[in-house]
Amino acid sequence: MFVLFEEAGKYLGGRVLSEAEASAQVELDTGKRLKVKGVNIVLRFEKPAPAELIAEARTLAATVDLDLAWEFAPEGEFAFAELAIEYFQANPSLVQQAAALFALFEAPHYFRRAGKGRFKKAPAEIIQQALAAIEKKKQVLAQIAEWAAQLVAGECPTPVREQLYKILFKPDKNAPEYKAVVEASRTAQRAPLELLERAGAIDSAYQFHWKRFLFENFPKGTAFPAGLAAPAVADDLPRAEGVEAFSIDDSQTTEIDDALSVQGLGSGTVTVGVHIAAPGLAFAPGSPLDQVARARMSTVYMPGYKITMLPDAVVQTYTLLEGADRPAVSLYARFDETTLELQGTETKIERVPIVANLRHDRLDGVITQAWLEDATVTSADTPETVGTLRAPLSFLFRLAKQLKAQREVVRGKPENFNRPDYNFRLVGNDGEPEGSEQVQISTRQRGAPLDLIVSEAMILANSGWGAWLGELGVPGLYRSQASMAPGVKVRMGTRSLPHAGLGVKSYAWSTSPLRRYTDLVNQWQIIAAARHGKTAALAAPFKPKDADLFSILSGFDAAYSTYNAYQGGMERFWTLKYLQQQGIGELTATVIKDIPNGALVRADTLPLVFPVAGQQERGAHLRVKLGEIDEIALDVHGTVIERLDAPVDQAAALDDVGEDDDEEVAGPIAIAVDLSESEAGTENAPA
Repeated sequence: MFVLFEEAGKYLGGRVLSEAEASAQVELDTGKRLKVKGVNIVLRFEKPAPAELIAEARTLAATVDLDLAWEFAPEGEFAFAELAIEYFQANPSLVQQAAALFALFEAPHYFRRAGKGRFKKAPAEIIQQALAAIEKKKQVLAQIAEWAAQLVAGECPTPVREQLYKILFKPDKNAPEYKAVVEASRTAQRAPLELLERAGAIDSAYQFHWKRFLFENFPKGTAFPAGLAAPAVADDLPRAEGVEAFSIDDSQTTEIDDALSVQGLGSGTVTVGVHIAAPGLAFAPGSPLDQVARARMSTVYMPGYKITMLPDAVVQTYTLLEGADRPAVSLYARFDETTLELQGTETKIERVPIVANLRHDRLDGVITQAWLEDATVTSADTPETVGTLRAPLSFLFRLAKQLKAQREVVRGKPENFNRPDYNFRLVGNDGEPEGSEQVQISTRQRGAPLDLIVSEAMILANSGWGAWLGELGVPGLYRSQASMAPGVKVRMGTRSLPHAGLGVKSYAWSTSPLRRYTDLVNQWQIIAAARHGKTAALAAPFKPKDADLFSILSGFDAAYSTYNAYQGGMERFWTLKYLQQQGIGELTATVIKDIPNGALVRADTLPLVFPVAGQQERGAHLRVKLGEIDEIALDVHGTVIERLDAPVDQAAALDDVGEDDDEEVAGPIAIAVDLSESEAGTENAPA
């Protein structure tokens, strides 16, 4: 005795070994034995063999006209044998009965299951909808196959090109464009990115990186909402009498956040002013401008371009532009003129006269250490404005060296500035770069006099205000580092904690409110502290343990890391472009890290870290031949030509990091296309 039965949504056949009242032991053709419930058995027969019956029945079922079967099917519930009688003949054969069962079971859009071997006709309107969906699915599958064939042939269909970044990085795995790329990659035996690049989907390497960044971080574009105006500062602020403030920035800087002033030279007590642009006086948390700034979290920088945190019209209203009195939050620090001992600080909200915007890239060659320390040193290139500021600048430089030395005592070791900062300039670029511009790379040594003056003044303000907020119990957004031990990184939090890397007891970013949201938040808190003193914790916009403050911290940390990574990637892109434009095939470099099967080296004269083959001693100085440059992967490898005789000071080469320095090395582009996805023609294809 053989039986046909349902098991786990399939119909199987086998030989009955034994049978009880409610079940039977059945042996399949494979030899596997199953205990089958009696209600699951739909046919019993002596012959043919189950495999033969099922094969013949499926062949016959494929010929069943489902529309005709639906017309002949009884109303209400019915058994498959009843349909076999109506469709085939009054006394249907075993094969015909099984064929009717399979036809019914495999056409759920025509017949709904009502039990084991029992069915019910689907409504006519449901059938029409299902048939339309099936036809659409066939068309989609045909379209997927056509697109996949075009990609394999080296041609990119327009719909795939339009969905390029979504396919690669945030795919809808049921979308036909995605499935076409998966199918083509499998057929061509090429990685999806390589396949799309060969098919011409990527206009240029630069546009690929730029559009990917916009897709992931600015999906609605970089334009600001219409109608955003810069509100005027409501308060009638006092003018800072006797102050002649000046800023020190790069020539390309438009968001001038900070300026300095010096008063009381020759009196025994000198007051240094650190003046910070004050957009926080004009708009409050929750306002339209705040919502824009909070959504962006920071200005995004890259060679030749930037995406500002605030609209340009707003920036121009609050930036510390020379020739005007600008709203500012000022920290005044009093120092003994001889010993440079700090005697006290005071915070004021005021309008500050800005007399000059100095540009260090134009003045680093003029305002040298010798010029600042020796009044007899002169330069014919010294602008008149700079000449009038010689005494304040000289004092600030002397103070900066003292402040740095004091921090280094706490830090436990001196700060090294052996690596220069690199400046990128794209020749002929007046707007968004295209990627083909001629690039110029220049250097500016970190720790140069003007650089040191600014950095120490900002550390003074950020650490001073951070400690003050902590004393008043006003929460802020702090940066801290528990120790200088290897692997201990700088972290962000809402509590005032020491920053071992800088050698200060507290550090809260507060000096760049036009371009960094943390600084804007801290400025609101500082303004409350300046206005309310000991009761500032009650008046500040953000209260202790404020959930919103933690949300801002988390959002900023993520956005700032993303923006920095993109800036680093674009600097690497333009460095690789520079190598190509200058025809540079060899570099001297220093080994900085061991990696599997090789080492990482840092170029001596360019901002470039890359791998070389073979194990090398850390600190070794090498001449390296460069391999092929991949602008999409931002990748270049090197081969060691020779080890140079002049060794590099390993400690100086490796221990040269600032507050947020991390070794960033570009790797393969990570994409989200999964080649293990089902074939284009499976059940996952869109209906």
